[in-house]
Amino acid sequence: MPQPATADDLALLDAYWRAANYLSVGQIYLLDNPLLREPLRAEHVKPRLLGHWGTTPGLNLLYAHMNRAIRQRDLNALYVTGPGHGGPGLVANAYLEGSYSEVYSSLGEDVDGMRGLFRQFSFPGGIPSHVAPETPGSIHEGGELGYALVHAYGAVFDNPDLLALCVVGDGEAETGPLAASWHSNKFLDPRRDGVVLPVLHLNGYKIANPTVLARIPDDELASLMRGYGHTPHFVVGDEPSAVHQELAATLDTVLDDIAAIKADPGSKRPAWPMIVLRTPKGWTGPKEVDGKQVEGTFRAHQVPLAGTRTDAGHRAQLEEWMHSYRPEELFDADGRLVPELRALAPEGTRRMSANPHANGGRLLRDLAMPDFRNYAVEVEKPAASTSAATAVLGEFVRDVVARNDDRFRLFGPDEVASNRLQAAFEVTDRAWNATVIDGDDHLAPGGRVMEILSEHLCQGWLEGYLLTGRHGLFTSYEAFIHIVDSMLNQHAKWLKTTLGIPWRAPIASLNYLLSSHVWRQDHNGFSHQDPGFLDHVINKKAEIVRVYLPPDTNTLLSVGDHCLRSRHYINVIVAGKQPQLTYLTMDQAIAHCIRGVGIWEWAGNTEGEPDVVLACAGDIPTLETLAAAKLLREHCPELEVRVVNVVDLMRLQPASEHPHGMSERDFDALFTPDKPVIFAFHGYPWLIHRLTYSRSNHHNLHVRGYKEEGTTTTPFDMVMLNDLDRFHLVMDVIDRVPALGSNAAVLRQRMEDARLAARRYTREHGEDDPAISGWTWE
Repeated sequence: MPQPATADDLALLDAYWRAANYLSVGQIYLLDNPLLREPLRAEHVKPRLLGHWGTTPGLNLLYAHMNRAIRQRDLNALYVTGPGHGGPGLVANAYLEGSYSEVYSSLGEDVDGMRGLFRQFSFPGGIPSHVAPETPGSIHEGGELGYALVHAYGAVFDNPDLLALCVVGDGEAETGPLAASWHSNKFLDPRRDGVVLPVLHLNGYKIANPTVLARIPDDELASLMRGYGHTPHFVVGDEPSAVHQELAATLDTVLDDIAAIKADPGSKRPAWPMIVLRTPKGWTGPKEVDGKQVEGTFRAHQVPLAGTRTDAGHRAQLEEWMHSYRPEELFDADGRLVPELRALAPEGTRRMSANPHANGGRLLRDLAMPDFRNYAVEVEKPAASTSAATAVLGEFVRDVVARNDDRFRLFGPDEVASNRLQAAFEVTDRAWNATVIDGDDHLAPGGRVMEILSEHLCQGWLEGYLLTGRHGLFTSYEAFIHIVDSMLNQHAKWLKTTLGIPWRAPIASLNYLLSSHVWRQDHNGFSHQDPGFLDHVINKKAEIVRVYLPPDTNTLLSVGDHCLRSRHYINVIVAGKQPQLTYLTMDQAIAHCIRGVGIWEWAGNTEGEPDVVLACAGDIPTLETLAAAKLLREHCPELEVRVVNVVDLMRLQPASEHPHGMSERDFDALFTPDKPVIFAFHGYPWLIHRLTYSRSNHHNLHVRGYKEEGTTTTPFDMVMLNDLDRFHLVMDVIDRVPALGSNAAVLRQRMEDARLAARRYTREHGEDDPAISGWTWE
């Protein structure tokens, strides 16, 4: 049975806290003289002072107290830091626990190691100032605020013995994603999931302004937390010994409550405990600088003593500040933490900085995968029959869910069924731990499908799930995936950085399935029509991102299987959910996806040098390209046409720019070095130009795609609005093949007339001409 903290326990905790604070200040300021064993001189101070002090002492306080709880209770715990700019604190604690020196052997636990620790922080060739991937124990960088709590919940799903202590900064608490994240407790199953212990850290200020939650009455704040479904516990103060005593007792209470809930979850959703910790910003730092109050104000946010290298007065204040922690009591003559303090840290993987869940690739197990070939649709002839690609993929995903009920989840903002993956509900439910009433569909605490109408939460849960060693799939409407653009940025930066950190193991890929896409949002209209996520993703580091545009069901199955098996990528798959023509048998689809791009011989009419290349990427552009090719075969049989389909968009880049890129020779072999290329593309046309601008034949490349023309209309009218339709593609060929010219003037006019007739039909009948909507190659 855990024992209450004694006066001796609290005295040791205070010393450990002082050690962490000392190391944190040293990282912000010092180049040399790490233990202040000689007077502090200008050359001992960094020329550029970067970092954030204000939140750091509170983070260090919580870390020290969590260590006591871990030792007493043998907890398996993660520390998720919302105020990631408190990086010096988490680095300091990893160093005190010894794990920092284990992964960075050049930074030993001695004076030289401490000097190196200080020097590297926010220094060229060193480490960032945030709780970055380089920080042992971190799964959350915290550079962009708002995602700590959702990452913590993602980490504990399917980890029943894991506790994530999540520090929410009061500035971060003002963001929309964080406000929604409090609802994550309605999706937590006490029986199969771990626990998140949120700590709302109120130190009162952001960079220059007070924070909202720090300026409302405690009873109002408590009501807010209760309304979110938590039982709040307050720890408030500015006198260290009193705060230590209160925090130790409070932590004991909430951990007892958590243990009781886990032992007997009951039939109702528990009111999980949370802590509100109110301490001064910049606590234990300078109280005044240059006659202005610093501690307890916004001035403590970053570097309280900004002129330390050049201002002797500031330098003297820094020296006094660092001596106030009494480093001679904390570190021995060799610079090592004294044994009685070192004994306060947990051992091995019980150290939060060495918890394997914070290096999820070490725990990652392959998915037990069904054979995607078994879900193939039969294709007797190309472009003769239809199937709904994502609905068939849903059957494959259903069986992935069934075979991996401890390491795979499906995420989506209320759109899993809308995007036709509802077959998953044959084997699982939607995760739900709130009220259920008659008529509800597939809601249960242990569900594997995570649906909430917040793209931020879906993305954040999935990121936390992946970073701790599991797998998942995020399905969304294409237009609204933009909501998580900046979250993708942060995850991409994490993946890119960890590629260069030897002790970080690769994690499962973040997989997006974007359906309800731009070309089939004709019923919802302009607000739902935007394919620009592809442009955003392709800006990221080439080693990290992959974009796939499978044209039919069998290619989608092949791509889906590949992405779910992959590691350390961001994979974006765009596929329509409506019934569409099928083109390739499964064997053909596999070969085509392996190539990533290929000639469809059956659609063209030449095996030799073409007069024109019709290229396409995306299901609707592929349909329109094939219909255009058929028209050209009928009306210009002498024209040599080659049809090229692109599944893997990154194949268009040069091999020097992307691992999937094509050599110049291979690109010219497909697209020719000098013939016109009419490219029908799913997204914005200029993206293809960006990917191919350096190719020798780029001047002959003409791209049709979405050009921000949309409304509520019919599917074919939608492609006509953007000049992507089959008739316009034929006109493009006529305009760009010199041999045609005026000889094809009659055909060009017929194509213009066909466009007018198609539009007139929609205005009269409210639907597309059946000759168009029911078109097949036959």
